[in-house]
Amino acid sequence: MDDSLRELYQDVILDHSRHPRHFGPLEGATNTAEGHNPLCGDRVKSNLIVDANDRIADITFEGKGCAISQASASMMTDMVVGRSVAEAEKLMGGFLHLVKGEEATDLAGDDREQLDVMAGVSAFPMRVKCATLAWHTMKSALEGGDGAAKSE
Repeated sequence: MDDSLRELYQDVILDHSRHPRHFGPLEGATNTAEGHNPLCGDRVKSNLIVDANDRIADITFEGKGCAISQASASMMTDMVVGRSVAEAEKLMGGFLHLVKGEEATDLAGDDREQLDVMAGVSAFPMRVKCATLAWHTMKSALEGGDGAAKSE
């Protein structure tokens, strides 16, 4: 990766970290879950409204953590709002492959382009847990919520 692209990716991560999208409580949430990364102290809570058509009508997150953790949560909420639960779960699968340095063939082109900023995390195994915490927490919320999720 050339230096200008690396710098652009860092800028995107810092922007999402400093100005997170969909941050805060969500009144009327139908699904919630909390996640914690005990290795670094990152904490996240996912709040979702899943409608009768099994679509994520709205999603927010709360919590605190490192720039990677917060940026990943912000990007996730931006990308899953309006999608079906199945589409969100497929996106999560592709993201997990991407940040683990595996082939992410299950990501659509536009999704891959947006998530590529996090691909560099795969070079830092301890940071993978930071990047995946919000995604695992969202999945826990979708599976019934009100439980604790841990990043893998």
